[in-house]
Amino acid sequence: MAAHRKVTTLIFAALLGFGLATDADARAGGGSSSGSRGGRTFSAPPATQTAPRGAAPFERSMAQPGQSTFGRAAQPQRGGLFSGGFGSGLMGGLLGGFLGAGLFGLLMGHGLFGGMGGLSSILGLVLQLGLLYLLFRFVMGFIRSRRPAMQGAAFDSGHGERGLFGGLVGGRPQNGDLGQGGVFGGGMGGAAPRSRRLDVTAADYAAFEQRLAEIQGAYSKEDRGALARLATAEMARYFAEELAENARKGLRNELADVRFLQGDLSEAWREDAAEYASVAMKFSLIDTMVDRSTGKTVSGEPTLPQEATELWTFMRRVGGAPSEWVLSAIQQA
Repeated sequence: MAAHRKVTTLIFAALLGFGLATDADARAGGGSSSGSRGGRTFSAPPATQTAPRGAAPFERSMAQPGQSTFGRAAQPQRGGLFSGGFGSGLMGGLLGGFLGAGLFGLLMGHGLFGGMGGLSSILGLVLQLGLLYLLFRFVMGFIRSRRPAMQGAAFDSGHGERGLFGGLVGGRPQNGDLGQGGVFGGGMGGAAPRSRRLDVTAADYAAFEQRLAEIQGAYSKEDRGALARLATAEMARYFAEELAENARKGLRNELADVRFLQGDLSEAWREDAAEYASVAMKFSLIDTMVDRSTGKTVSGEPTLPQEATELWTFMRRVGGAPSEWVLSAIQQA
């Protein structure tokens, strides 16, 4: 019984660590994964040296499986029966319950499913589901960290010998005319748009770095007009919702001293009438929440920069200039 309580306590503590969001991730995007990557929204961007564990799946997206999002209005898609892949939706929860119960039974010495009868409380079931969640996160992180990568030519952005953007392309083939979906096609929504590899230039990398600073600055100023020019309508909507929620709480998210530290290319492609580039970026910034009426700092350190690593996806029309890149997605690394 003592061992049983110890295990459940450890699991519960781990769940709290994973499940509670903090104001330290209050920057543009709220420290979550939101937006769309065209026909590749439902496939993970390749890992890079900057983001060796890859990117988290989207928590908010207006994309539909197998369809491009360029020039098309879409409705927000929430988790459903089979949505979001293996670890989400109703089926993911049910599978998690059974496997979690089995793992818990093995830990307690009752066999694969012998521990179900002994967990009579709802908390016990939740803890079992949490155990599988933690195991799944660990396995996916391990797989992503071991994903092969190809080293491309270095890009000199003027920040050092090699440049802050390393030109690294992840392990997914990018040559030729590819349909996104691989062996299993584009998902239940139909065939994904066909895509071609896109060459990213030094001017494009400079634009990505510039967009990072511009978007964080506009977000800090709560400049919705600037955010609408720098991001897709979908991302501008998410930003507006975050700003409105901060205002409702009587808070303002102040961001300052945004510095791009390192970055590399995950993948870049062309589909239909749009071009996309997913870039891993490591940056630092001063990120604080302040009271709107008093200006008093509520969370964050006004003098201590925080570092973050995220994958930003940019989009533009086919053949567009570097200045036409707009943000279409942010994913946590």
